[in-house]
Amino acid sequence: MNLTLTDVRLTPILVADPPLLNTQGVHQPYTPRLIVEVETADGVVGVGETYGDTKYLELARPFAQKLIGRQVSDLNGLFAVADEVAVDRSRVSGQLDVGGQRGVQTADKLRLSVLSGFEVACLDALGKALGLPVHALLGGKVRDAVEYSAYLFYKWALHPEGVRAEKDDWGAAVDPAGIVEQARRFKERYGFTSFKLKGGVFPPEEEIAAVRALAEAFPGHPLRLDPNGAWSVETSLEVARELGDVLEYLEDPTLGTAGMAEVAARAGVPLATNMCVTTFAEIKEAFTRDAVQVVLSDHHYWGGLRNTQQLAAICRTFGVGVSMHSNTHLGISLAAMTHVASTVPDLHHACDSHYPWQSEDVLTRRLAFDDGKVAVSDAPGLGVELDRDRLAELHRRWLDDDGALRDRDDATAMRVADPAWVMPSVPRW
Repeated sequence: MNLTLTDVRLTPILVADPPLLNTQGVHQPYTPRLIVEVETADGVVGVGETYGDTKYLELARPFAQKLIGRQVSDLNGLFAVADEVAVDRSRVSGQLDVGGQRGVQTADKLRLSVLSGFEVACLDALGKALGLPVHALLGGKVRDAVEYSAYLFYKWALHPEGVRAEKDDWGAAVDPAGIVEQARRFKERYGFTSFKLKGGVFPPEEEIAAVRALAEAFPGHPLRLDPNGAWSVETSLEVARELGDVLEYLEDPTLGTAGMAEVAARAGVPLATNMCVTTFAEIKEAFTRDAVQVVLSDHHYWGGLRNTQQLAAICRTFGVGVSMHSNTHLGISLAAMTHVASTVPDLHHACDSHYPWQSEDVLTRRLAFDDGKVAVSDAPGLGVELDRDRLAELHRRWLDDDGALRDRDDATAMRVADPAWVMPSVPRW
């Protein structure tokens, strides 16, 4: 068996995305993703997926070159390779909204996001070579299926007139009735039994009404609200008081560990985050200040599946819950999320997933939700197969783009509909 890497292929693509609203604007009609393929001397190919924005591609290309000749099993060596890749720090300073990551961007965070796609691809190839599923390479699954939550969004029926886009059949959701109807369709189609609403779009009282409507329509179902840090501490506390009896947790109501700690101390509602704890260095302050009670992991920017396991172990040590964050992703990432989630012992919250919103994929067969869960594959590797014709088609879309859509930019997309729109300062309310 020859596990030497002889080829690494990078394929940037543009994938259709509905007009989903958030506090920073609206999703563009297409979002960039990067498909990573690694091939061994024996012809075994592994696949991975990560963000496809220009910043990530600029790092992924030299990273890929440095992998040739290395062993596909040398997963720890990926971190050394990442450290060798130079980052233009002027491109990553300040606030980040690339690929939907929120918070302050650093060169290390960018490197880890790139590394994650390669780690998944190497695990997929290694599993195929050894005849083992990825979860076995991670120590073995502790559950046969992973539960996911319906990810609800305020949404326009269509992208702005004149914008090239793919149509969807979800319709608009801009008020409590629309959100409840969207939730009903999620439940009917996929069997989800918990619901998360992306907030920070409308004034808090309107979003409180939407959550109340969900609680009435789906009694006993876990509910979550995530305004992406759009609220002040006092507004966060008011929302917590209004919804404390129905929320499973409140996610990132305000920005920063200090603000989250103040809300956590006074709210009486568990707080979750994927904004103030996104690296290992941020854990100490957040946990010692009891700023968060649930950390939403994301293997894309934590640096892969094994780092996700390490994060879960630290959370378990400190009595902090763990679940999983999601951004616009395809089936490769969902398969990777499911494998690693299946190995985490104390996963007591359903994971997030955008996958139902994505009408396009690069797999020969889409992953399925059954009663809100995805079955954990026992096939070698991730258990998925690339549809090369579809991959080529979505890559041609990327090649044909004039560059306007190769970087996710929710604010610019919003200004297409409203040229006078200005991204609001935070806190927004």
